[in-house]
Amino acid sequence: MKPITKVVIPVAGWGTRSLPATKNIPKEMLPIYNKPVIQYVVEEAQASGMHNVILITNRDKSVIEDHFDHNLQLEGYLANKGKTEMLDAVKHVAEMVNIISIRQKEQKGLGHAILCAKAAIGHEPFSVMVGDDLIFGGTPGIQQLVDVAMSENKPVVGVMEVPWANVDKYGIVDGEEVGNGIYRVNDMVEKPAKDKAPSRLAIVGRYVLTPDIFEYLEKTEPGVGGEIQLTDAMRMLCKERGMMAVKIRGKRFDAGNWPEFLSANIYFGLQDENIRYPLIEELKQFLVLE
Repeated sequence: MKPITKVVIPVAGWGTRSLPATKNIPKEMLPIYNKPVIQYVVEEAQASGMHNVILITNRDKSVIEDHFDHNLQLEGYLANKGKTEMLDAVKHVAEMVNIISIRQKEQKGLGHAILCAKAAIGHEPFSVMVGDDLIFGGTPGIQQLVDVAMSENKPVVGVMEVPWANVDKYGIVDGEEVGNGIYRVNDMVEKPAKDKAPSRLAIVGRYVLTPDIFEYLEKTEPGVGGEIQLTDAMRMLCKERGMMAVKIRGKRFDAGNWPEFLSANIYFGLQDENIRYPLIEELKQFLVLE
């Protein structure tokens, strides 16, 4: 398999789970500590050798593209004030990756969003990272998939175990474990009924795909929710050429879930030595039981 240098990040959704906060601000731009959600995702891709980021966006989300561009007025102000550390930080964001923006003109599901990237991907393998799924700790989440894709020469999907009560919220993989946390995929199903799920292995927004996925996306009929589901196209791809799944190591936060979003803010606040102990003291006030 060729080296993977391109990542598709779908960001065109409405972010309804995060309303009213996302009424006028994209959910991907909500801050987790001192960075917007999307920056953590892009940093994971960059750390895994992917410097070409294809954003599948819409007409109301240009602020995401702007975040990864230079703000000359701000940079000039910081330079004049001698705020070199802040200046370096904002310049770094503008220079970290090459952004390619493609509009998804109709909201037809994740599969359709990926299909929008066909021309930009060409005939190369590529990765997909969902813009509100954050994974931290050790080897970057997407790199764990890339390592298996390169060794097995197959597409790979990232999974994590979820409680049985939640399987109907995810695409679920039916797989045979062939290594430590590595599975050969037999089948997968999008949001199955709890009593029909083949496992608790839930797809969590990290994929390495081969360009033939586009052939299957083009003939995929609308599925769950009336949308073109990426899972349905991957089922066909899996039957033709095989597919692997990797149980991703690390801590995952779903930024569209309020308890996890707030937990992520605390998690990153505790990593910063400058605010760790004041933050702990503040939290103690809420944890005292009356």
